[in-house]
Amino acid sequence: MSILFKGRHSQAETYQKSWWLNLYFIAQNTLRQGVHSLGEMWRTPAASLMTIAVLGLSLTLPATLYLVVKNVQQVSSGFENAAEISLFVKTTSSEQETNSLVNKLRLYPEIDQVRFISKQAALDEFKLASGFGQALNYLDENPLPSVILVTPTKRHTSAQAARALLNKLEKERNIDFGKLDIEWLERLNALLSLLRESVITIAFLLLTSVILIIGNTIRLSIMDKKEEIQVMKLVGATNNFIQAPFLWTGIWYGLIGGLFSFISIVIMTWWLESAVSHVAGVYQTDFLLQGLTFSEFIALLCVGVTLGLSGSFLSVKRYIDAIEPDKI
Repeated sequence: MSILFKGRHSQAETYQKSWWLNLYFIAQNTLRQGVHSLGEMWRTPAASLMTIAVLGLSLTLPATLYLVVKNVQQVSSGFENAAEISLFVKTTSSEQETNSLVNKLRLYPEIDQVRFISKQAALDEFKLASGFGQALNYLDENPLPSVILVTPTKRHTSAQAARALLNKLEKERNIDFGKLDIEWLERLNALLSLLRESVITIAFLLLTSVILIIGNTIRLSIMDKKEEIQVMKLVGATNNFIQAPFLWTGIWYGLIGGLFSFISIVIMTWWLESAVSHVAGVYQTDFLLQGLTFSEFIALLCVGVTLGLSGSFLSVKRYIDAIEPDKI
């Protein structure tokens, strides 16, 4: 029994060693083919650089649009739930009625803060803002109404909840009408949604064209080496062995094209950073232009490699399988 057990154990060790050796030779052969395909690209630098530039620029445009959406979202993120309601008091309301209304509004559970601006304070503010201070002194009476600024609680800062609160407040007896300062944000979000859809559409069209361009480039390379492929098939090379260098070429195109796109975006971001900082300074904000993060950079490379591999795979499966050695 011990001799039989030792025999089985030695067979298992031999099988495990052979499995690791096979895996090692497969990995070594795959890497050798990858280096060889990179050398083939180096022998035709003009054509390779043109293909890489087309792929890189095609990735740059949707990536740039993505950064535009990302930075605009950064601007609007601080106002995502901003909602301030302006209530205009009826001009016929007395001072006592107005004070009672303000005190009543402070008791609302939906309201976080109430600020009252009297007629005179509104007129003084308008004089400073408009520059017509001297002209306004000739008015017989103050035409501006008193205003109550209402800030809802966090639970009621969404557009729907703020509108419901506005409708409720407008029913107060001494309120003439109200205005909700959140409509501009809804328009901005609608434009952002449209921009996102546009980015997806443009990216789909450009990335599809990249697959077709790389596929056509690999097809031309296959046709150029048709006789060599026929000879390889005569000596027993399999289709998978012949296809590997062409697939590697597509991977290299995608990887280098992704790096080209990333460098273009970095240069563009650096170029625009000073202009954006100047505009932010005019509006007295501390806005900083955001570029691609490390995870987004890796995602960009993965997209490039996927496109290159997809384009080359479509070509090699169609054209290499169609080349037969008996047609020499």
